[in-house]
Amino acid sequence: MKAYLFPGQGAQFVGMGKNLYDNSAEAKAMFEKANEILGFGITDIMFSGTEEELKETKVTQPAIFLHSVILAKVLGSAFKPDMAAGHSLGEFSALTAAGALTFEDGLTLVAKRANAMQKACELQPSTMAAVLGLDDFTVEDICQRVSDVVVPANYNCPGQLVISGSIAGIDKACELLLAAGAKRALKLNVGGAFHSPLMESAKIELEAAIVATEIKEPICPIYQNINAKPYKDVKSIKQNLISQLTGSVKWTQTMEKMLHDGASEFVEVGPGSVLQGLVKKIDRKLATSSAEI
Repeated sequence: MKAYLFPGQGAQFVGMGKNLYDNSAEAKAMFEKANEILGFGITDIMFSGTEEELKETKVTQPAIFLHSVILAKVLGSAFKPDMAAGHSLGEFSALTAAGALTFEDGLTLVAKRANAMQKACELQPSTMAAVLGLDDFTVEDICQRVSDVVVPANYNCPGQLVISGSIAGIDKACELLLAAGAKRALKLNVGGAFHSPLMESAKIELEAAIVATEIKEPICPIYQNINAKPYKDVKSIKQNLISQLTGSVKWTQTMEKMLHDGASEFVEVGPGSVLQGLVKKIDRKLATSSAEI
């Protein structure tokens, strides 16, 4: 069975999507439509902007969404997922590619999500850190022992967990994690504490938009971040999308569940190959590839 994976924030690079734009009339039309919907020339930033411009959350999220969703669309009949999942932002890409959201609605939600997260970051200084070389239970236990807000945010693969919280909380947690034997506890260059309670204001803002948006049953089960389980029913998909902003991304658990359910090949749709690397860290023998036109 073929599982399609959609990357999240961090996979961006200058020049992303340019090949699609130049070689497909359908892709070009979708990119131009995106510029209209967003109200600014995101293609200019994607194709020839600076890395700093592309790193802004309000740009990064729609840029990655566009690269992924337009690539899936251009694949046409070659896009035949038995199951799909997206890492954080990528969940919106997966749902759109699988027909649960229209292109316009998916992009509008992603733009609202990015802006709401940006505002939440500005409300309270916060950050994230990557923890390498410790088991999940140890990291979870140390997070609970810190008095400031610190939670597991991204379960990326065995031995790699990203934590999220207040700056003081992350500093203290990193100190304790290194003392507990972590190979690294490295603060990330991000603007806020994604997938933590500090995103509550963004969650409230996005919830209203999700509730008001029509979502249809996708063409395949979507394995959602919040609990790593597959869904096709619209009510559950909506609720899980709302919970995602303040909940952890259970990516390790998602990959394990997909394998349990019969996945034998993983195809990454979008910029970069980060997700293929995470799959290989679960089992180096697993078949992975990038979607290409």
